Amino acid sequence: MNRARSTAAFSRARALIPGGVNSPVRAFKGVGGTPVFMRSASGCRLTDLDGNEYIDYVMSWGPLILGHAHPAVVEAVRREAVLGTSFGAPTEAESELAELVIEMVPSIDRVRFCSSGTEATMSALRLARGFTQRDKVIKFAGCYHGHGDSFLISAGSGALTLGVPDSPGITSGTARDTIALPYNDVAALEATFAAEPDTIACVFIEPYVGNMGLVLPQPGYLAALRELCTRYGALLIFDEVMTGFRVAPGGVQEREGVRPDLTTLGKIIGGGLPVGAFGGREDIMNELAPVGAVYQAGTLSGNPLAMAAGIATLKTLREPGVYERLDALGARFTEGLDDVFTRQGVAHQSNQRGSMTGFFFTAQPVTDLASAKTSDAAFYARFFHAMLDRGVYLAPSQFEAGFLSLAHDEAAIDETIAAAENALVTLFATA
Repeated sequence: MNRARSTAAFSRARALIPGGVNSPVRAFKGVGGTPVFMRSASGCRLTDLDGNEYIDYVMSWGPLILGHAHPAVVEAVRREAVLGTSFGAPTEAESELAELVIEMVPSIDRVRFCSSGTEATMSALRLARGFTQRDKVIKFAGCYHGHGDSFLISAGSGALTLGVPDSPGITSGTARDTIALPYNDVAALEATFAAEPDTIACVFIEPYVGNMGLVLPQPGYLAALRELCTRYGALLIFDEVMTGFRVAPGGVQEREGVRPDLTTLGKIIGGGLPVGAFGGREDIMNELAPVGAVYQAGTLSGNPLAMAAGIATLKTLREPGVYERLDALGARFTEGLDDVFTRQGVAHQSNQRGSMTGFFFTAQPVTDLASAKTSDAAFYARFFHAMLDRGVYLAPSQFEAGFLSLAHDEAAIDETIAAAENALVTLFATA
């Protein structure tokens, strides 16, 4: 494929923007090569600056569960935009979207909107500390909760050692208050609570991890988190920015039957526009200003365009048969790739929940960050570019989940599976 215009656009961007991108994974560092610059999209397909078309399995990293430029979302945003793009004052749309969220997500009694998933997780952590009057947070290696300081901490050398910063600019004090543990390890969590019974404000987790590839909890793991948090008086916070409204109407907590105290949301809730939200038990949420003393605010919180897009999206998702359709599409995609990888002799692991999927090029079962890192990232990079050349846009990193939408159909998925087979045959023939 000719991508000369993308190459030129990237050269221009690098002279203006650090790394040429406004979010690091877009730079293709995980797969090499030059990032593709997009011009437009419709349904499940992207079109780049050179006119090349791709079946999209990134879907803006998850928000576009209805597909690109869905007519109901486009019309809702257009209708709202002509009335004004921002007021800095309340609108009825905020209450309408809040009603939908509370109706769909089992654990949420009250919800506060903000402008990004990162803002939602930062605010939920502050609220948990304010409510419990405790300082420490437990997070899990490989889970990503945005770029707030407390979350950019990797695990120390042992289960009970202090975390270490992943990024310059994070203070030692922040690292001291963050405990990073391995995902799916109940024993490590039990030991940590036993050692710190009165200091842990909350446990923060992606209940289905999407930021080291799709990694699922082992049976009983989420229930064990719930029991331990209740026993020690810590809040359990589910980061459902990625999984909320994606794997079920009420997210992982509905699908797994485990209720957190607080939930963070983003992506789908804004229908493709910048948005975030956090919500939970009424007594906890009432600690927020202006009712309580925990301060949180935002100029564009509850932005009318984002509210309109979110309302249109969630109303569409409530239509009969939507999630059954998404489950079927996700299974067709995952099973099709499984079959191709197996027939071509490619060692792999794969996971799927609803329209959220992921695969790893490793023979080892993937249950946490350490096992995810056994994946052959170099082979993934070769496969990624082979698929890109065949008109399929996968995540430009081995360690990211993939997403389908209602705009994907059986024909697009079958085209993708055929492209994967052809890509692997070609790669092995030229090895």
